[in-house]
Amino acid sequence: MAILNPFCGLRPSADKVSQVACRPYDVLDSEEARIEAGDNSLSFYHVIKPEIDWPHGTDPYSSLIYQTGKKNFKKLVKSGVFTKDPAPYFYIYQLTMNGRTQTGIVGCASVDDYMNDKIKKHELTRPVKENDRKNHVRVSEINAEPVFFAYRDDPTIDFITDRITREKPEYDFITADGIQHTLWLVNDNHTIFQITEQFKKIPYLYVADGHHRTAAAALVGKELREANKNHTGTEEYNFFMAVVFPASQLKILDYNRLVKDLNGLSHENFLAKISESFNVVKLGGKEEFAPLEKHNFSMYLDGIWYSLTAKTGTFPKEHPIESLDVSILQKNLFEPILGILDQRTDKRIDFVGGIRGLGELSRRVDSGEMKVAFALYPVSINDLFKVADTGNIMPPKTTWFEPKLRSGLVVHSLR
Repeated sequence: MAILNPFCGLRPSADKVSQVACRPYDVLDSEEARIEAGDNSLSFYHVIKPEIDWPHGTDPYSSLIYQTGKKNFKKLVKSGVFTKDPAPYFYIYQLTMNGRTQTGIVGCASVDDYMNDKIKKHELTRPVKENDRKNHVRVSEINAEPVFFAYRDDPTIDFITDRITREKPEYDFITADGIQHTLWLVNDNHTIFQITEQFKKIPYLYVADGHHRTAAAALVGKELREANKNHTGTEEYNFFMAVVFPASQLKILDYNRLVKDLNGLSHENFLAKISESFNVVKLGGKEEFAPLEKHNFSMYLDGIWYSLTAKTGTFPKEHPIESLDVSILQKNLFEPILGILDQRTDKRIDFVGGIRGLGELSRRVDSGEMKVAFALYPVSINDLFKVADTGNIMPPKTTWFEPKLRSGLVVHSLR
């Protein structure tokens, strides 16, 4: 069973929430956050990316930066921008993008569930990013941003959230990127009990987005319990904030690749080598081509789009990892032809989330920055579940979820 508990959230007032809310810390760099925050002193970037308050070049991983984030959040609380709810609540968080809506529940997941693999993962974490978020949690003593979880659809939970979303929301605003963010409070004891009990029937939660924040929150919680001689298991540090969504409502976009060179090959030799493992169709012209289905890829080279389809026998169809398109491309093209052995560390490769469109791929190739681009068909949520359930790890940069959650709508205190 999965644990999802209500908690006493710290939230901005409804008239300030649109000024506070910001994108997650890991979808933009420090300079982009500095520009987005501008002169908005209420922006939550001052809490989750506090290096924006210091001169360019300041080490974003220094203790000074984490202390600044803690100070900035305390300032938001002291000034009354954030207040704490009087009792443990759940929160219903709905995002609408391009006419498509997904509705999740904000609650607290369990550190024990993370440690006992009741919360399934599909990606490895990078030590630098994990340590960064651990330090942020340690110093600030809050879960500043929710992690993004999925679960297999449950009709009872759907019925509850559908009923609540027919009521008047606490927050309802549209961000500059056109995404509508709506939040309802679940503050009646009967509904809170229903949600808590129903999640006990859900066998697993799955990390969709936010593996580093999930690991950081769970590991700091573990540290705090080990340091507390009077630990009971009910302390707030035993839990961390998450938004959980039914799988059928989630949208995974393509996660595409750009490579700086052809590993010393001419265009002709490169195409000839690709043809050994892929059926290659030259499409001609600059009209963008998106992959049509799994195991079909699009490639942009020298101003021309190509369709690549993996040939039968080039991959094991039933293997949860090797049948993924990212693996097929790695095993049959990147490694043997381009000499890219590890996509995590090779400086010749770059990644572009599908939200930027295929035009971003052709632009960077046409500019001369990159030599060739590959677009992949998006993985499915069932692919993600299959990988996680079998204890496997997806290759790097496989999933890109949209829309992104906004940070600063609800905060969970560890104390």
